[in-house]
Amino acid sequence: MTSVRQTVKEPPVRRSTVLAAAVASLGLLGSCTSDPAPTGTRTPPPESQTTAATPRASSSPSRGGSSPTAGTPRVTGTVTEDLAAPWGLTFLPSGDALVAERDTGQIKRVSRDGTASRVGRVPGVRARGERGLLGLAVAPTFTSRPFVYAYFTAEADNRIVRMRYDGTTLGRPEVILSGIPAGFVHNGGRMVFGPDGQLYVGTGDASNGDDAQNPNSLGGKILRLTPDGAPAPGNPRPGSPVWSQGHRNVQGLAFDEAGRLWATEFGQDTWDELNLIRKGGNYGWPEAEGTAEERRFVDPVAVWRPEDASPSGLAYADGALWMASLHGQRLWRIQVPASREPSARDMGEPAAHFVREFGRLRTIAAAPDGTLWLTTSNTDGRGDPHPGDDRILRLELS
Repeated sequence: MTSVRQTVKEPPVRRSTVLAAAVASLGLLGSCTSDPAPTGTRTPPPESQTTAATPRASSSPSRGGSSPTAGTPRVTGTVTEDLAAPWGLTFLPSGDALVAERDTGQIKRVSRDGTASRVGRVPGVRARGERGLLGLAVAPTFTSRPFVYAYFTAEADNRIVRMRYDGTTLGRPEVILSGIPAGFVHNGGRMVFGPDGQLYVGTGDASNGDDAQNPNSLGGKILRLTPDGAPAPGNPRPGSPVWSQGHRNVQGLAFDEAGRLWATEFGQDTWDELNLIRKGGNYGWPEAEGTAEERRFVDPVAVWRPEDASPSGLAYADGALWMASLHGQRLWRIQVPASREPSARDMGEPAAHFVREFGRLRTIAAAPDGTLWLTTSNTDGRGDPHPGDDRILRLELS
């Protein structure tokens, strides 16, 4: 695959035609639809700002030898529906799931047969724009320490709390980390426990790009915490929770079977990113968007035009990463290579599924039974809700 370069200097500037002739070599383009902000609201650039460049068909060969039919997902049913802007999704050891509603602040338990019941509401959630109740996580030690972790926007910041769960209701929240910058947009919010038992958290720059390069700010970072919220041992800077920096808005985190951490990132005008996360890595924002080819920055392993992606949730299953896209209204499958430190040329050719079939797609998660659960996000103020939205779809891989 031909490498396409794009570097952005602060302040970022709009690019609409410079790269139009180059994007064909990426093989990641398709038709797009508008992604408007909520009616009557003027906001900074939304989750991804579209551009005027014309999408083109790809003539490039496959980069990883993956077949378009390998690992093809099919929808086998709707798990549940009538959810209000579902965001976080995590599984309990029983196979049931917990789902967070961004705007109501409620957490619901969804059983494997689709029964949904409220188990609690996180107090202090301030939902507006992209703010609200966002990510959820359950530690691998849940059976002995039954805590549920939630990331949400409070009055002045984003914060992480944990709540004891007795199987019926959630207990009183305990704040384990606060002071994450909050904004109308770019709040990050995804959380996942790693194979090392530590909690990894994606944050956004809250529309202040300088925070992403400031090692003393929690904005525009991936954080690594102990289950109690302290900076995890072995972090790049002792006493700091920062694991990597230079991110604009991380809403997808997933570990593969080799223990590698992958992250999705919203671009501004030109490139959305899939990144392989390295300890202490600097991913360039706001000085670089997409591939910079500068030694001080880690380049993404794949990029998309925002109209084809606006990537949020990320999951790993069947040897591939599955990336839910909001503005792109599709699910991307990206084959993961065996090489420990793959470059863009090592990655499998991304394949798009369900293009504009279910609307905006927010979260994808691998269920204990081997299926994937995929949430729509059509009631989030930017979508076009249909009867039953928002819903969780069950996918099987063939």
